[in-house]
Amino acid sequence: MQALDHQFIDNRWVASHGTRRLAVMDPYHERQIAEVTAGDARDVEAAVEAARRALPGWHALGGERRGAYLNALADALTARREALMELSATNNGKALAEAGIDLDDAIACYRYYARQAGDLEARQGRRITHDIEGVDAHCYEDPAGVIGLITPWNFPLVTSAWKIAPALAAGCTVVFKPSEVTPLPEQALAEIALEIALPPGVLNLLHGDGDGIGIPLTHHRGIDKLSFTGSNAVGERVMQAAAEGSRGVSLELGGKSPILVLEDAEVEQAADWVMAGIYFNSGQICSATSRLIVHETLAEALYEALATRIDAIRLGDPLGENTDMGPMTSQRQRDRVRDYLAVAEREGLDAVRDARHRQLPSQGYFIAPTLYRDVPTDSRLWCEEIFGPVLCARSVASDDDAIALANDNEFGLAATVISGDPQRAQRVGRALRAGNIWYNSEQIVMPEASWGGFGRSGIGRELGPWGLSAYLEVKHLIGPA
Repeated sequence: MQALDHQFIDNRWVASHGTRRLAVMDPYHERQIAEVTAGDARDVEAAVEAARRALPGWHALGGERRGAYLNALADALTARREALMELSATNNGKALAEAGIDLDDAIACYRYYARQAGDLEARQGRRITHDIEGVDAHCYEDPAGVIGLITPWNFPLVTSAWKIAPALAAGCTVVFKPSEVTPLPEQALAEIALEIALPPGVLNLLHGDGDGIGIPLTHHRGIDKLSFTGSNAVGERVMQAAAEGSRGVSLELGGKSPILVLEDAEVEQAADWVMAGIYFNSGQICSATSRLIVHETLAEALYEALATRIDAIRLGDPLGENTDMGPMTSQRQRDRVRDYLAVAEREGLDAVRDARHRQLPSQGYFIAPTLYRDVPTDSRLWCEEIFGPVLCARSVASDDDAIALANDNEFGLAATVISGDPQRAQRVGRALRAGNIWYNSEQIVMPEASWGGFGRSGIGRELGPWGLSAYLEVKHLIGPA
């Protein structure tokens, strides 16, 4: 069993000051595969000091050289791809094919921000056009400073790439807390930092939980900005901590996203896109389109098509070549979803498919892929983020009804629109209150486009040039021409 009892600070593995031990689990075999020492405030202090020392030199390297390090990091991830896929599938529980998609996404993100780092350097000092005679003005974009990063357990290496890559490209240094549930894949980032000779203090990785690392990290006044991805409850506490000292904060939080199937949609194709939107990664995805809104003329045919596809999902060992869906990542998350299913039973929801329709594997934290029809809009399952393979459906009579129902929610992260007419799908998509909207498509995520949402889905944007801007401060120099 692997023991992670050291923290990565200033390019050195140092013994953690913490003494508590946290179990790292294999969610399929339901067994402990590692143990991590939960760090404490003294580890945070040392990491922040290292990051602050490294900040001036890392900024001074310039964008081209910082980009070269990011490309080297991408090269190292590529070389370790197969091993990291297996490690992620084992620690997280996701199917091996999904772990491969994750690695490719992370690699693409580091390469994209390597290019962005070079572009940033090229535009430094650009002249500002204005109408005041005799005045010269130039614009610079400087790093926001030392960044505290906190990521969740559902997409190891991906969510961290979305933060680490733009932060380093911008010239920031980071103190990174990965999830204590899935620390094993993220450990590779520290190993790679040594392998590519990343300057000391630029990337510091601290193992531990919220009490040991998260709280002291978010409250540390040596952190200039916090970037957090996770639940709304924890995100609100991060935002409160950032208020001390009026520090910046970026939050990527929850979702309860709709998928709209319009009356001119082709049912079989729509069913494929609906499946991809909710059952990928066992439904443990913030953008999961967990509210199905279908035109009443197609509802019955779509439910039948979905039932057939749900029945065909192969649950099993994440490392198995034929596995479509692995277990939930943790027993805690499995039990949380079970609580929602108990609510559904008390509410008398009509299950097209649930655990009564299939035999679950004898081991693993599995939840049966589930579909409820005609779910009342005041049901907790319709309103709240479940974070599991549970789809709730309602039928409507018109596009206007579909739009109104889709927008009747506190979240606004994502949405999908399916129609036989692409222009119609785009018109409906423009009317939706969400940051990421797909039409006639699976959930395509690319580093060039933004990620983030409206309402309770968070503050700020990741990815694209917006992701880089999140770690930059704008500076103008103005004087006589």
